[in-house]
Amino acid sequence: MGSHRNALVAAVRQELAEARGTARAVLAAAESARGEAQQRRRLVRDAYATCLSQLAAARESARDDIRQRYRHEAGRLAGHLRGLATVSANGAAGAPWRLWAPSEPEPGGRPGLLRIGTIAFDEATALPALIPLLGAAHLHLDGPTAVLDEVITGVLLRAIGSTRPGDVQLTVYDPEQLGGTLAPFAPLGPTLVGPGGLGPLLDELVEHICRVNERVPAEPLPWRLVVLLADRATAAEITAGERAQLDRIVRTGVACGVHLVVRGLELEQHATLERIVVRDRTATCDSLGTLEIQLDPPPPAERITAFCRNAAERIRSGPPPARLADLEPAAYWTGSSRHGLIAPIGDSTDGALVEVPLGEDPPHALIGGPAGAGKTNLIHAWLGSLAARYGPEELALYLLDFADGVSFARYAPDPRDPSWLPQVRLAGINVTGDREFGLAMLRHLSEELRTRAQAAKRHDAGTLAGLRAADPAGHWPRIVAVIDEFPVLLERRDEAVSLLEDLARRGPAQGIHLILSAREVAGSPALLSLLPLRIALPKAHRILAEDNLAAAVIPRGHAVVNTAAGVAGANRIVRLPDAGDRAGWRALQRKLWRTRPLGCEEPRLFDGTAVPRLPSAYRPSGRVPSADEPVGSSPGAVLGERIDVAERPARLRLGRMPGRNLAVLGTRTDEACDVLAAAALSLAAQGPAHFSVVCLAPEAERAAARLVAELPVADWYDASDVHFDLPHSEVPRYVLGYGLDAAGPEHHDDLRSLLADGPERRTHVLGWWRSTAGLGEHLDTIGAWVALDLAPLHPLPGGPVWRPRARRALFFDRSVHRTPEVIIPYEVNSDHT
Repeated sequence: MGSHRNALVAAVRQELAEARGTARAVLAAAESARGEAQQRRRLVRDAYATCLSQLAAARESARDDIRQRYRHEAGRLAGHLRGLATVSANGAAGAPWRLWAPSEPEPGGRPGLLRIGTIAFDEATALPALIPLLGAAHLHLDGPTAVLDEVITGVLLRAIGSTRPGDVQLTVYDPEQLGGTLAPFAPLGPTLVGPGGLGPLLDELVEHICRVNERVPAEPLPWRLVVLLADRATAAEITAGERAQLDRIVRTGVACGVHLVVRGLELEQHATLERIVVRDRTATCDSLGTLEIQLDPPPPAERITAFCRNAAERIRSGPPPARLADLEPAAYWTGSSRHGLIAPIGDSTDGALVEVPLGEDPPHALIGGPAGAGKTNLIHAWLGSLAARYGPEELALYLLDFADGVSFARYAPDPRDPSWLPQVRLAGINVTGDREFGLAMLRHLSEELRTRAQAAKRHDAGTLAGLRAADPAGHWPRIVAVIDEFPVLLERRDEAVSLLEDLARRGPAQGIHLILSAREVAGSPALLSLLPLRIALPKAHRILAEDNLAAAVIPRGHAVVNTAAGVAGANRIVRLPDAGDRAGWRALQRKLWRTRPLGCEEPRLFDGTAVPRLPSAYRPSGRVPSADEPVGSSPGAVLGERIDVAERPARLRLGRMPGRNLAVLGTRTDEACDVLAAAALSLAAQGPAHFSVVCLAPEAERAAARLVAELPVADWYDASDVHFDLPHSEVPRYVLGYGLDAAGPEHHDDLRSLLADGPERRTHVLGWWRSTAGLGEHLDTIGAWVALDLAPLHPLPGGPVWRPRARRALFFDRSVHRTPEVIIPYEVNSDHT
């Protein structure tokens, strides 16, 4: 007897150990495979049923004298089973009715098992009884009609309550009660089918299944949940054709999202069919074998009605907008850009995040949509998602906005918020009139491309990944250049076209990528062919292929992502987050800013509406230099700021060569005075110098007097005492002339002699002419000019198309320039400063 008892104990322990091991293994598999929704559901469902069966078998084989040991082992196994039940039927799918509330799956998740009751093993062990439905099975119920209807009501509420509003389309065939059986679900607007409608309903379902099978690639569709509540007459009169259609739905419906819940009709046996047999308040089902289920009581009708009304309201109002926070990873800056960039820009209709790649394929992106469609919002969301994944060592951003806005200003510090986005190297805003800055950025990127190509050649590397592997100590982040309204750069067939095409063609191999956006897409076919990643916003034109009409039907806040140059059939519909929420964006930027590495420099912000001030480094210190202090052979006069990436000043070298004089041309008094003042102050800051100020323009007297007060050594001459003599000087001498066009004929010879012979004697004229009157005879003695709103001195081929505008000037120096360049005169001594 003792040996028999020991053998029995050993057998029970073995069975419990095997069941516990199965539960642990499957639980671990379920947790590690959350991304594999179908596999997880199958593993958990099978393991749950297997563990329940093994637990029941262990209970039956246990004798009274080992019951206590069984209870100990069974309690541990029951805990694992509860863990499996929580994984597979969480929230509304498995909560008791007293704790029930609707819930939604995680993004990308799928419905799991549904609770219909409990399984009681003894007075201390009760576990939820779970059955499959959405994505897994049809249900066939047999038993007392009243109890079956209660079970169906509970199953429907759990199925709909554990999905997103609108994800389940309910159809009810109820010839006897005409929909009254499931009346609490009426607010959802289910499709009701009455007497005589079974055949057409089955035909429509079969056609739907055929259409789903023909969709390539398959896109997520709402679940079709079809409840068939047949009466005796219907069951007796079903035709052979209807039976065949019903069998087809049983065989193929689950794979296509069509699920039957049937009472009163016989169904053919199939692997996807879950049979539930009800006896009073207990039941058995296929997946749980012979285990007896204590059915849950039906949910209160008022709770169903309240839930359905709320769900219907949410469906009518549409899905809530995605959140920018949903795009953030669990940990910042963990991504490596060695082989490319990938980041989500929104979610799909089923809640799964949609990731967009940039790398070797696809290398660049084209975004299109009319004004107000959300291009800027999309760019913010994409850049925020990238910046959260890739740190400054992995990603560098260059941003240019030709769209009459300041959208990229948020990435740079301002007086209210000192934070900036650490990955941003350059941001250009309000540059609609400053196409030159776009050219400067393209030249900078072209130079970076040349540097990287040379480094790759030295290391015998063909791609950025190879270069980073061969030169791990180098700094080679991937570069993403975003140009909003890029057609502005292509208005003229000049250097910009070739630069863009070269970057698009050779840039990806060296880790340089373009994101170009526009309201109306324009550009050379060669450039557009190099932009295979297309993102079309609602009502976008010429972004997708002509036969791809997806952009015409998507609602606001959505986009079509296509990685096949817009070819129909490669679309993904994305719901975009609201990245315009400045509070939400600022919170993300501040987190990244506080995490920035040492030495991370704030971005260069070029604002086309901002007027730069003369830097203090170019102003004299206030000390009068002594005559014996050294002076460079070619002092440089600073005239304004160049429109380039490096924020450099425009300089005019004044050496002892013929023609080293400057003419400022135009009628804008403040700017002309500022150019002369910037030149004089910067020259005074470089060492001993003597200045003679000749003011022949009454409107400039105030500015001229202000300049004289700030210069260390200066003489003042007005219209009553004009001097253009050429004295000998040991230090450089500069004659600043205000309104030299007003100089009388009696001064022309002296002025010409000063212009012609002065530079050799270290005397230079920096003069302002309000008109070209009297200037022609001096052209050969003036080697540099700054044109404000007058025509340039020489029509130079290849120069910029000059449209005079405030705080912009053309600067040309014969000894340096082949064509004039646009500069921004500094604000120096105007009333604003």
